[in-house]
Amino acid sequence: MKIINRFYPHALAILGFVIISVLYFYPVLQGKQIFQSDIVQYTGMAKEQNDFRAADNVEPFWTNSAFGGMPTYQLGAKYPHDYIGAIDDVLRFLPRPADYLFLYFLGFYGLMLVLKVDPLKAFFGALAFGLSTYLIIILGVGHNAKAHAIAYMPMVIAGFILVFQKKYILGGLVTLLASALEINANHFQMTYYLLIFLLILSAYYSYQFLKDKNYKGLLYSIGILGVAGVFAIGTNATNLLATAEYADFSTRGKSELTYNPDGSTNSSSSALTYDYITEYSYGIAESFNLIAPRLFGGSNNEAVGKDSNMYEFMISQGVPEDQATDFVSGMPTYWGDQPIVAAPAYIGVVVFFLAIMALFIDKRKIKYVFLSGAAVALVLSWGKNFPLVTDFFIDFVPMYNKFRAVSSIQVILELCFPVLAIMGLQSFFTLDKKLQWKALYETTILGLGIFLILFFSKSMFSFSGGSDAYFQENYGPEFVNALKQDRMSLYSADLLRSSFFIIVVSGVLWLSMKEKVAQNTAIIIVGLLMVSDLFFVDKNYVSAKDFVRGSQVEAPFQEKPSDAEILKDTSHYRVFEVSGNLSSARASYFHKSIGGYSAVKPRRMQQLFDYQIANNNMEVLNMLDVKYVIQTDKTGKEFPTSNPKANGNAWFVSQVKLVNSADEEMKALKGLDSKNVALVNSNDFKIKNTAFAKDNSARIILETYKPNYLKYVSNNANEGLAVFSEMYYGKGWNAYIDGKSVDHIRVDYVLRGLNIPAGKHTIEFKFEPQVIKTGSMITLISSIGMLLLLAGGIYFERKKKI
Repeated sequence: MKIINRFYPHALAILGFVIISVLYFYPVLQGKQIFQSDIVQYTGMAKEQNDFRAADNVEPFWTNSAFGGMPTYQLGAKYPHDYIGAIDDVLRFLPRPADYLFLYFLGFYGLMLVLKVDPLKAFFGALAFGLSTYLIIILGVGHNAKAHAIAYMPMVIAGFILVFQKKYILGGLVTLLASALEINANHFQMTYYLLIFLLILSAYYSYQFLKDKNYKGLLYSIGILGVAGVFAIGTNATNLLATAEYADFSTRGKSELTYNPDGSTNSSSSALTYDYITEYSYGIAESFNLIAPRLFGGSNNEAVGKDSNMYEFMISQGVPEDQATDFVSGMPTYWGDQPIVAAPAYIGVVVFFLAIMALFIDKRKIKYVFLSGAAVALVLSWGKNFPLVTDFFIDFVPMYNKFRAVSSIQVILELCFPVLAIMGLQSFFTLDKKLQWKALYETTILGLGIFLILFFSKSMFSFSGGSDAYFQENYGPEFVNALKQDRMSLYSADLLRSSFFIIVVSGVLWLSMKEKVAQNTAIIIVGLLMVSDLFFVDKNYVSAKDFVRGSQVEAPFQEKPSDAEILKDTSHYRVFEVSGNLSSARASYFHKSIGGYSAVKPRRMQQLFDYQIANNNMEVLNMLDVKYVIQTDKTGKEFPTSNPKANGNAWFVSQVKLVNSADEEMKALKGLDSKNVALVNSNDFKIKNTAFAKDNSARIILETYKPNYLKYVSNNANEGLAVFSEMYYGKGWNAYIDGKSVDHIRVDYVLRGLNIPAGKHTIEFKFEPQVIKTGSMITLISSIGMLLLLAGGIYFERKKKI
């Protein structure tokens, strides 16, 4: 009976999380799925990989349908011995995206319990964290890996705290499992931001150990966390090693080029420029969006309704009512510093109010850890708007310059504030009435004071957005004026809304203090206010309207006449979709495309586009075997254009032109006769012959095609250098002539070159990445070690209680 009494509140909380997660995304009960824009692009990118896996029951680890060819390491590749992934699948048993929402709740609830919060308050704290607007909107747009990694953050923090609290076995096991799941989520930017917070947390506890001269405890803690980290990394070794290997090949690696596409000097060795890294920088004043959602207009697609200035303007212009209603359902009201915002990063004004209260009354010094984490995240999210800190991190903090969208570090703030809020709510009910009144009075005055200052500061803002010049040119100044008036209205309305919530919450706590409302009743009312505040904001941006039939998600792209025309050609070739600009995966769904959609594109393919294709160098398209170009006419209708000059799958050249740098190689592509001349960077590859007698009857034909296997038959009276219109990737692709392994080289900046003896030969290219074999062995050994540690830890924990 004692066991039941001990665990039933937690069982009820977990059941509540399941029910709320499913009800929030209730269309999943009807078999519908959320239409996520990023997942649509992923579906196009991964189509060839998934089809091959289903047909051959083999993992290809390579796809030719995107960017001319790339590893699938960041496209959902399935690695051997991924037992951590299997555990994750068990935890994510709900239909998507309810599964991620459930993980948000579950992980945060565990952190609250570690911080000695009772189940009721922990329950509402978990809901407040999971319903933070940013965490919901990323589910709406399809940032699933990001959501996945965020969901496991609280569990990792909980493990660290347990270890530092000298609960070594339990803390070590929680840290080990949670860290392994965090890494397995495969969003290294979020994990990196978590590490920044863990450094702050570790520094705090290390100081406590050193202050108490408890050197042994500190060493124990560091040792246990180190062992947990090693095994967590080991169980994800395959993915980590493969990702690290590919990173140098991607746009996250160093650029070899010392000049920009416009000819100016490239002073950075990183392919990620400062502007690219800081493009999404949160405005300093915009930070008040965290407590008043539409202070800066909300989003680029905000519904302003019939009572808006824009609606009145449209009606005054003679627009029919139904069209005006439809028009104002998605207005660009956002006027902050970022280029595109799908929703404000709103943490909840009730959460903010209770967090401020925690700073006044909670006696646990760990509150300063969460305050510091929130502060660091906020300052770093300002990016280019606070260059003093941002430039330091980009220049001197390892790996910080590998990530873009610096504003997304606010996820740490969105985790810290709900923690502080529940600490504040918990502490309030431990005070005597005099201190309760003091805390309530000070927090209310401060909260309302902030909104009063913002209200009277309204005249200081211009309410002008980055696209207003475009709107003024195309729609006129009256249109822009109406838009600004609506922005002002949203500003004032949300200040009043947030003030109202503060007054109501203060009133509830005051009634509780006066014993007119029971303590648990007050907690429930405050909890419901905290959750409803977030719920109604969230529903403005992700709701039932975003769900569609499951078949529409599974097959998001419909075949167009241009696709059907191209697919009549059953040979092997590539397609270039002009309107995609190498940033759309639609063509990849149907064809082998040189475009695609990825945050980690192959760097050299992106450079080919920026330096050559964008400047109409058709010879580059020829050497990539782009046989069809999809273009768009003035009416928006697509049509395919055949390119009869495409070089084909492979060909022999008569001459090798040696260059000494990547710069020379890129420049030499302009005007290159790729059918007869191959470019070779002599600093990277050595070649014996630079001239070959080219037999006009020489042939090299692709006989067998698979994503990870290519078989050719060549016939040439002379020795020759063959160029293959396949992307060079030296850390996985191996070449064989008549079954014997031979070396191949990179030619023409991105392609493969192979010296072939005279006569008839069979040439094979096999994708055999050693990193997968090495990583799989490490993963297997680490998984066995992790299992033994878990079993041993559970045994000793049970033994301690006997």
